[in-house]
Amino acid sequence: MRRIKGRTGWVVLAAAVGCGDAGGGGDAGSTTVAPPATSGDDPATTGGDETAAPTEASTAGPTSDPPQGTTTGPLPPDLPTATCFPVGGTYWVLEGQPLTVPIACGSGDDPGTYSLGLVPPGLQLLPTEVSWTPGLDQGATYEFTLTVENGESVPLTIGVIDAWSTPGNVPVVDPTIYTGEYGLPVLHLQADPAISDADYTPATVTYDGHVYTAEAKYRGAASLNYPKKSFTLKFDKEDEFNEPDRAGGFTGKRKVVLISTFDDNTYIRQRLAYELWNDLDPGHLQIQTYSAVVFLNNAYWGVYTVSDHVDRHFAEDQGLAESGNLYKARTHDANFRLTKAFSDDPKGNPHEGITKEEGLPQGGEPGAYDDLDDLITWTANSSQQAFAAEVDARIDRRDYEDWWIFVTLIMGDDSAGKNAYHYHDPNGGPWRYAPWDFNDSFGQTWQTARKGFDAHPDGYVWANELFARLLDDPGFGPALRARYAAALTDIYDVERVQDRVDELALDVVDSAHRDEELWASQYQSYGGWNWRDDFIDHDQEMQYLRQWISDRWSFVAGLY
Repeated sequence: MRRIKGRTGWVVLAAAVGCGDAGGGGDAGSTTVAPPATSGDDPATTGGDETAAPTEASTAGPTSDPPQGTTTGPLPPDLPTATCFPVGGTYWVLEGQPLTVPIACGSGDDPGTYSLGLVPPGLQLLPTEVSWTPGLDQGATYEFTLTVENGESVPLTIGVIDAWSTPGNVPVVDPTIYTGEYGLPVLHLQADPAISDADYTPATVTYDGHVYTAEAKYRGAASLNYPKKSFTLKFDKEDEFNEPDRAGGFTGKRKVVLISTFDDNTYIRQRLAYELWNDLDPGHLQIQTYSAVVFLNNAYWGVYTVSDHVDRHFAEDQGLAESGNLYKARTHDANFRLTKAFSDDPKGNPHEGITKEEGLPQGGEPGAYDDLDDLITWTANSSQQAFAAEVDARIDRRDYEDWWIFVTLIMGDDSAGKNAYHYHDPNGGPWRYAPWDFNDSFGQTWQTARKGFDAHPDGYVWANELFARLLDDPGFGPALRARYAAALTDIYDVERVQDRVDELALDVVDSAHRDEELWASQYQSYGGWNWRDDFIDHDQEMQYLRQWISDRWSFVAGLY
């Protein structure tokens, strides 16, 4: 067992029990079982401080029938076959609420005596179950190895969740051992009191038991006014952020974005959008995301979407030159036209609405935008023949065509021109696109208002002249629309997408309910959308999302 020490010390107990199966969700007093965790060190050989003297106990084994479903660890060399198959798993319980872990052999045999090794004070090993009501100071992730009499063993994890809203609660004292909630990882951020959106300030990030010396800043535009803000975290090149088990391996990150879910009570719109973009073509610039719980300065701060930060390090990770030029489209004037978005007034320069984020010359220096200005001017002014002949030499056409398919299907109205990244290596290679910011998507506006499902994809040319040129071209347009139709029966098949929604929903559901306890009232009273009279809770929002996807996909399928 890897010794996870509670805030009030340890005792050692042994008893004759079997392993049970945990059920239930994330409500107070309930338990949730997940796939077994990895077993750790043998408590008999593991060192460490102890604040309570070890004790031992044993009783007779159970006689009742065990539940089904088993997992076993390595057997001793002298045990030729497994006979018990003890059941382990992961159980979640809120501080101050009772937890019962039934114990039995999966095979139905009597497990005989058993042990868990070191256990925290208050945890009782009874003849047929483990019983515990953790105190308000015992929030942590406790990992045990359940070993039965014949030597078979299995990991057993109990996650005790901080009861932040309970009077008398003690905040999490040791973030290194408070690593998860209801299956989501926990990130502890200690931010400087002077944190702002202007410059990075010193910060400490604790994640999965590792303490990072980092820097942090607020990020966003309208979201800077949210009480639950978004953050950019910056890590040292000698100690990059690592989460190997999420998002296909979220590792080696120099910068990480914590996207607030304050404006999305599905808690999954951003993740769903990026995953659909990644699915459409593995050759895309892939944005990795996953959900996590954040504690800010020792206080529970709720569910966030953890995401890549699009920058030169991201470009290098995607196989592009770190020295390339990276631009961010920030307003609707980033429309690949020479006129402003909502008038015929000429722009002051072709790149109006776009800022340079990486590359030389830096933004503000002479020549900083020359390659981008050339692309925009060519898009706006080239003849049909020149456009068709030169487009593939200038841009990765698949990127920009897929941008149109993807953003119009999810109705990402605020991300069809603005909220996008454009990368170009002046030393050679086509322009590349990377998506960003999808709180306005899947049936809601950036102000969380409801919106319909019947916008025609061709109509999105208002936001982007590249879309217009590709769709109007007699060679590209028909093939592009046909590929849209094909995607709806393959990678974007509605049942496949709904299955993805269900996966993401299951990942966050218990943590979403816990987040709502903290933020629902402020969400509904927030000045950006408190004029709404149709607020619904997380479960109802998930129903709305699923229905909207069904309606939207059906509508678009009828067009192409």
